[in-house]
Amino acid sequence: MTTEEIRPAVAADVPAVKAVTDAAYHHYIERIGVVPQPMERDHAANVAAGQVFVTGDPVTGLVAIEVHEDHLYLDNIAVHPDAQGTGVGGRLLRFVEAHARALGLPEVRLYTNALMWENQKIYPKFGYEATERRVDGPYDRIHYRKRLV
Repeated sequence: MTTEEIRPAVAADVPAVKAVTDAAYHHYIERIGVVPQPMERDHAANVAAGQVFVTGDPVTGLVAIEVHEDHLYLDNIAVHPDAQGTGVGGRLLRFVEAHARALGLPEVRLYTNALMWENQKIYPKFGYEATERRVDGPYDRIHYRKRLV
Protein backbone atom coordinates (compact mmCIF):
# COMPACT_ATOMS: atom_id res chain seq x y z
CA MET A 1 0.00 0.00 0.00
CA THR A 2 1.29 3.44 -0.81
CA THR A 3 0.80 6.30 1.62
CA GLU A 4 -1.81 7.73 -0.79
CA GLU A 5 -4.19 4.76 -0.62
CA ILE A 6 -7.20 4.74 1.65
CA ARG A 7 -8.55 1.27 2.35
CA PRO A 8 -11.07 -0.41 4.62
CA ALA A 9 -9.53 -1.23 7.98
CA VAL A 10 -9.20 -4.89 8.94
CA ALA A 11 -8.99 -6.53 12.36
CA ALA A 12 -5.18 -6.35 12.32
CA ASP A 13 -5.48 -2.54 12.07
CA VAL A 14 -7.44 -2.13 15.32
CA PRO A 15 -4.36 -1.46 17.52
CA ALA A 16 -3.16 1.18 15.02
CA VAL A 17 -6.64 2.73 14.80
CA LYS A 18 -6.69 3.06 18.58
CA ALA A 19 -3.10 4.36 18.72
CA VAL A 20 -3.64 7.01 16.01
CA THR A 21 -6.95 8.10 17.53
CA ASP A 22 -5.43 8.37 21.00
CA ALA A 23 -2.40 10.27 19.72
CA ALA A 24 -4.56 12.69 17.72
CA TYR A 25 -7.00 13.45 20.55
CA HIS A 26 -5.00 13.04 23.77
CA HIS A 27 -3.94 16.69 23.98
CA TYR A 28 -7.62 17.73 24.08
CA ILE A 29 -8.35 15.96 27.39
CA GLU A 30 -6.99 18.79 29.51
CA ARG A 31 -8.52 21.48 27.31
CA ILE A 32 -12.08 20.13 27.22
CA GLY A 33 -12.04 18.51 30.65
CA VAL A 34 -13.22 15.07 29.46
CA VAL A 35 -11.91 12.28 27.31
CA PRO A 36 -12.93 12.97 23.69
CA GLN A 37 -15.50 10.44 22.54
CA PRO A 38 -13.44 9.08 19.62
CA MET A 39 -10.93 7.79 22.17
CA GLU A 40 -13.68 5.76 23.86
CA ARG A 41 -15.18 4.18 20.75
CA ASP A 42 -15.25 0.41 20.28
CA HIS A 43 -12.71 0.45 17.47
CA ALA A 44 -12.85 -3.32 16.95
CA ALA A 45 -16.62 -3.24 16.49
CA ASN A 46 -16.43 -0.26 14.13
CA VAL A 47 -13.74 -1.96 12.04
CA ALA A 48 -15.76 -5.20 11.96
CA ALA A 49 -18.81 -3.20 10.81
CA GLY A 50 -16.84 -1.78 7.86
CA GLN A 51 -17.06 1.78 9.19
CA VAL A 52 -13.32 2.54 9.43
CA PHE A 53 -10.94 3.40 6.60
CA VAL A 54 -7.21 3.91 7.06
CA THR A 55 -4.26 5.34 5.18
CA GLY A 56 -0.51 4.95 5.54
CA ASP A 57 1.82 2.06 6.20
CA PRO A 58 2.08 2.20 9.13
CA VAL A 59 -1.35 3.77 9.62
CA THR A 60 -1.08 7.57 9.86
CA GLY A 61 -4.73 8.53 9.46
CA LEU A 62 -8.25 7.19 9.57
CA VAL A 63 -11.91 8.00 9.26
CA ALA A 64 -14.89 6.33 10.89
CA ILE A 65 -18.18 6.83 9.09
CA GLU A 66 -21.82 5.88 9.45
CA VAL A 67 -24.21 5.64 6.53
CA HIS A 68 -27.62 7.21 7.14
CA GLU A 69 -30.60 7.44 4.81
CA ASP A 70 -30.00 11.11 3.95
CA HIS A 71 -26.33 11.70 4.76
CA LEU A 72 -22.95 10.22 5.56
CA TYR A 73 -21.93 10.93 9.13
CA LEU A 74 -18.21 11.43 9.74
CA ASP A 75 -17.86 10.13 13.28
CA ASN A 76 -14.10 10.44 13.54
CA ILE A 77 -11.20 11.72 11.52
CA ALA A 78 -7.81 11.28 13.11
CA VAL A 79 -4.31 11.97 11.82
CA HIS A 80 -1.26 11.01 13.84
CA PRO A 81 0.51 14.17 15.10
CA ASP A 82 3.65 13.20 13.17
CA ALA A 83 1.64 13.34 9.91
CA GLN A 84 -0.45 16.43 10.62
CA GLY A 85 0.05 19.22 8.12
CA THR A 86 1.09 16.82 5.34
CA GLY A 87 -2.27 16.60 3.54
CA VAL A 88 -3.46 13.34 5.10
CA GLY A 89 -6.53 14.97 6.65
CA GLY A 90 -7.53 16.64 3.39
CA ARG A 91 -7.21 13.37 1.49
CA LEU A 92 -9.36 11.65 4.11
CA LEU A 93 -12.05 14.36 3.89
CA ARG A 94 -12.09 14.11 0.08
CA PHE A 95 -12.39 10.32 0.40
CA VAL A 96 -15.39 10.66 2.72
CA GLU A 97 -17.08 13.05 0.28
CA ALA A 98 -16.40 10.74 -2.68
CA HIS A 99 -17.73 7.80 -0.68
CA ALA A 100 -20.92 9.70 0.12
CA ARG A 101 -21.37 10.61 -3.56
CA ALA A 102 -20.82 6.98 -4.59
CA LEU A 103 -23.60 6.00 -2.19
CA GLY A 104 -25.88 8.67 -3.66
CA LEU A 105 -25.97 10.66 -0.43
CA PRO A 106 -26.45 14.43 -0.69
CA GLU A 107 -24.29 15.56 2.23
CA VAL A 108 -21.67 14.78 4.85
CA ARG A 109 -22.32 15.72 8.47
CA LEU A 110 -19.95 15.90 11.41
CA TYR A 111 -19.43 17.73 14.65
CA THR A 112 -16.49 18.89 16.70
CA ASN A 113 -16.09 20.07 20.25
CA ALA A 114 -16.37 23.85 20.55
CA LEU A 115 -12.99 23.90 22.33
CA MET A 116 -11.27 22.14 19.43
CA TRP A 117 -10.79 25.46 17.68
CA GLU A 118 -8.24 24.04 15.24
CA ASN A 119 -11.04 22.03 13.63
CA GLN A 120 -13.23 25.10 13.35
CA LYS A 121 -10.59 26.59 11.06
CA ILE A 122 -10.13 23.44 8.98
CA TYR A 123 -13.68 22.36 8.10
CA PRO A 124 -14.78 25.64 6.48
CA LYS A 125 -11.68 25.51 4.24
CA PHE A 126 -13.09 22.26 2.84
CA GLY A 127 -16.56 23.69 2.27
CA TYR A 128 -18.25 22.66 5.50
CA GLU A 129 -20.73 25.06 7.04
CA ALA A 130 -21.58 25.28 10.73
CA THR A 131 -25.26 24.49 11.21
CA GLU A 132 -25.73 24.60 14.97
CA ARG A 133 -24.07 24.56 18.34
CA ARG A 134 -25.50 22.15 20.88
CA VAL A 135 -24.54 21.04 24.38
CA ASP A 136 -24.87 17.30 24.89
CA GLY A 137 -23.96 16.36 28.46
CA PRO A 138 -20.36 17.44 29.05
CA TYR A 139 -19.82 18.13 25.35
CA ASP A 140 -20.31 21.52 23.70
CA ARG A 141 -20.43 20.72 20.00
CA ILE A 142 -20.50 22.61 16.74
CA HIS A 143 -22.26 20.68 13.99
CA TYR A 144 -21.19 20.98 10.36
CA ARG A 145 -22.43 19.79 7.03
CA LYS A 146 -21.25 19.85 3.46
CA ARG A 147 -23.83 19.54 0.72
CA LEU A 148 -22.55 17.49 -2.18
CA VAL A 149 -25.20 18.21 -4.81
